[in-house]
Amino acid sequence: MSTRAQIRFATRESGQSFSVEPSAIHAQFYKHHDGYPESLGVEIAESLLNSGSKHGVSSWEIESLTHKHGDLEYVYYIWQAPEKETYISIFEGFGYGQDFECIFVGNAESLIKKYKHDR
Repeated sequence: MSTRAQIRFATRESGQSFSVEPSAIHAQFYKHHDGYPESLGVEIAESLLNSGSKHGVSSWEIESLTHKHGDLEYVYYIWQAPEKETYISIFEGFGYGQDFECIFVGNAESLIKKYKHDR
């Protein structure tokens, strides 16, 4: 069974809580398998920390901003703005229409500290 996830990019704005899903996103990607924080979350964090290196995220599919999957288990938000630190939020749930609960908010270093295990 696959662990499906969407990765969404949002603008980091003053007053916006990272633990609440934003009303607007700028890009959205889908990952069909290994979407759990110990895999995809760590890949995202390592990619942000090691930009330009061999670390990266694989098997992403670009999606329409309005596309919603009915079988997601995780939704990741990457919060960015010029000259501000990038933050990552992870929401967990299952199925279309179900509420997703925020299980993580933090920067790349704190995500790696919480979820990276020797693989």
